[in-house]
Amino acid sequence: MNRLIGTILAAFALLNAAPAFAEPEEADPQTILFIGNSFTQGANSAVLRYRPDSVEDLNGEGVGGIPALFAKFAEQAGIEWRVAHELRGGTTLDFHLNERRDLIDRAWDVVVMQQFSVLDPQNPGDATTTLRDAPALARMFEMRNDDVRVLLMATWSRADQAYRPEGNWFGQPVDAMSMDVRRGLDRADEASDAIDGVIPVGEAWNRAMDMQIADPNPYDGRTYDQIDLWSYDHYHASAEGSYLEALVVFAQITGYDVRKFGDGERAAHELGIEPKVAGQLQQVAIAQLEREGLVRFDR
Repeated sequence: MNRLIGTILAAFALLNAAPAFAEPEEADPQTILFIGNSFTQGANSAVLRYRPDSVEDLNGEGVGGIPALFAKFAEQAGIEWRVAHELRGGTTLDFHLNERRDLIDRAWDVVVMQQFSVLDPQNPGDATTTLRDAPALARMFEMRNDDVRVLLMATWSRADQAYRPEGNWFGQPVDAMSMDVRRGLDRADEASDAIDGVIPVGEAWNRAMDMQIADPNPYDGRTYDQIDLWSYDHYHASAEGSYLEALVVFAQITGYDVRKFGDGERAAHELGIEPKVAGQLQQVAIAQLEREGLVRFDR
């Protein structure tokens, strides 16, 4: 009997000494860095100063831009992201690599890189410098984090380049410039194992025009019930153009079906985008990504 009592007491002692199970730790938010120029800043529209406090501006210039739209979408989708950007108008990837390396050379989970609108300011449409600088940046990020996803953002055709006589794509279809930019970025992607894909923003713009949601030529007046994706300079994006840009970026990176946001999506409301238009642009973004096999949803 004494031996039995001793065994029971010893068991109780072991139970009391056993450490309690720790509460599971919450995973740290994923980190994303945007590098680019005014096309990612949302210049010439309300997007430029949209919710700058929601992102880390590494240049300290109070810019919200596409990164802030990404952060707002993430909040609504219930996804944890820590969003940062290093953006400077009029710059190429060479600038970020050689002039801002001290700010961006750290570990990130995702990096979105946006090249100059015509690829090379001196030789529009020429991808030579992109093939040099995009892989170099990607290698730099990969050295900090082997699992980083590095994506290139393919931007839109500039109306001034398509419709003005001095434009490099004058006389060609309005989508020609965006397709040349896309081909240049695809070459950079193919040339580097550290680059993980291209985000088809420009082709989403083309799709919006093909679907008669957006007017393809701002120089001949705006067609009734169609939006203008360009701002007043026919170069940068309007609020609607930047909104479509951000939707494509967010959906491709997160795999989230942005159509779930619906017409009442809050960033669109805050930017003064018509609810019906917000819903249409969400549809366009997913249609383009599904066409390229970058996302897939059953609805």
